[in-house]
Amino acid sequence: MIKLYGMVDSGNCYKPRLLMAKLGLSFEHVEVSSHSGATRTPDYLAKNPNGMVPLLELEDGRLLAESNAILLYFAEGTPLLPADRYARGLAYQWLFFEQYSHEPYIAVRKALLTVPGRAKDATPERLALTLERGNKALGVMEKHLAQNDFFAGSAMSVADIALYAYTHEAGKGGFDLAAYPAVTDWLARVRAEPGHVPIEWLP
Repeated sequence: MIKLYGMVDSGNCYKPRLLMAKLGLSFEHVEVSSHSGATRTPDYLAKNPNGMVPLLELEDGRLLAESNAILLYFAEGTPLLPADRYARGLAYQWLFFEQYSHEPYIAVRKALLTVPGRAKDATPERLALTLERGNKALGVMEKHLAQNDFFAGSAMSVADIALYAYTHEAGKGGFDLAAYPAVTDWLARVRAEPGHVPIEWLP
């Protein structure tokens, strides 16, 4: 059976679980926590030298790291990766946006405020920076979603799954989602899509 190494409370690890649930794919979740040091053991580093989760292990033993790469792998040939060339390009655009302009601030600020042991890293300067840039990312999303139901074309795609994972918990990082009504409406649309599961869900 396919194995997915990850943390149940991680947004990056939630992304492939949510996609696989929507596609009805069976897999085994293997809890590997960076908080406990499990991602830095020799056995795990032999699988992923970068020492991060999620990590996909296929039935034939091949490995694939990085959450958005795993999304693209499973979405290939499904409606979650648009067939239209331009819409597919938009999906890639928003996947890159999520990793470079969204996750480093929204996810990191949540971790600084909620993960045990991270308080020492939560300097006033870092909290201010992550708040400012996280709100900038939410503003970019708000502008797009004020005119579009989803991020890449007229239907939900991997771009929506990637951005949903940390956006829906942004309040835990001190972001006021009430200031972004189009984003709030989009979150509800994503939750209403068939096959949706919460972040705590495991197979």
